[in-house]
Amino acid sequence: MKLLVCVDGSAESNKALDKTVELFSGCRIDNVTVMLVFQRVSFPFVESIETKEPEIMESFYLMNEELVRQHEKILEESVAKLQNCGIEPESIMKEGRPAPVIAEVADKDNYDLIIIGGRGRSGQKSSSLGSVSNAVIQATSTSVLVVK
Repeated sequence: MKLLVCVDGSAESNKALDKTVELFSGCRIDNVTVMLVFQRVSFPFVESIETKEPEIMESFYLMNEELVRQHEKILEESVAKLQNCGIEPESIMKEGRPAPVIAEVADKDNYDLIIIGGRGRSGQKSSSLGSVSNAVIQATSTSVLVVK
């Protein structure tokens, strides 16, 4: 069995990690992969100021570099959490819109199950599922376990 556990540092993704340990610790699992997908900060007007305001471009670059470091730390902590429970996962960090990237990886690499938190960092409380988890369900042919 191949598991794809999606994380983003939110409380809900931590619950997904806990549920992974609860359900699969001690089971024969061929592959567990922890994946984090993020989007860089973008500004529509950046191209127009690129040559005019180098300070703004430098700030923009530094902000995105810090974002990458934060996401690397989240991924490392998630992997360590599973390792501490006897699960030896691989890890993937990708850039892009989370739902389509998750679905593409799951389908392309033939995962048997995607485990994802019900709501991520956006914290949308108005619906029963977060926009990413709902979009993943719609976009993939892989089974999805949504942890709330």
